[in-house]
Amino acid sequence: MNKTKELFEHDLKIGQYGQFVIAGCDEAGRGPLAGPVVCACCVMPLDEDKFIDKINDSKKLSEKLREELYEKIVSSALAYSIVVIDNDVIDQINILQATIKGATQSIEEVKSKCKDAVFLVDALKLDIADAIVFPIVKGDAKSYNIAAASILAKVIRDRILIFHDIEYPQYGFKQHKGYGTKQHIEAIKTYGITKIHRRSFLRNYEYKS
Repeated sequence: MNKTKELFEHDLKIGQYGQFVIAGCDEAGRGPLAGPVVCACCVMPLDEDKFIDKINDSKKLSEKLREELYEKIVSSALAYSIVVIDNDVIDQINILQATIKGATQSIEEVKSKCKDAVFLVDALKLDIADAIVFPIVKGDAKSYNIAAASILAKVIRDRILIFHDIEYPQYGFKQHKGYGTKQHIEAIKTYGITKIHRRSFLRNYEYKS
């Protein structure tokens, strides 16, 4: 059994056990120094004839494959939602609360379309009225729906940072996607911070304001 099939069978068993519709929720971008955190939630069909091979934890996939899978996921999902929480909000309420905010909103949007769904979330405790939510540690490596959501979140976040690379070519956002690489840190020290940087993440760095 390949890895994607294992993830698929994991969700299929949960759904069959309680006759539930299974949804997955994940995020991308909790750690970077710049850009938003993006949360996604989706309900993938668990029919054998609609199985999408190669769905996996987005971190284990190439950028090209993520883009290909993204199109397949949004085309076949029974419901999905993608929520972007920008760096200003992260600075105001901190990254954990920003992630909770985005995940909650994405789940609520999917719940409005799939009222009987059970939500599997990657290692995030959420308290959402009238929603059944189960946090799963390393869920993007265990659940088909969480892995699919991780791809949606990662692709959208990467697209946002690639767009900002056009606006700020000297920072290399296309390459590092806002993470704290040596290239990125040197650019911050040389050119200062941009409107998409998380000031709360940069308190320990010297930079031009």
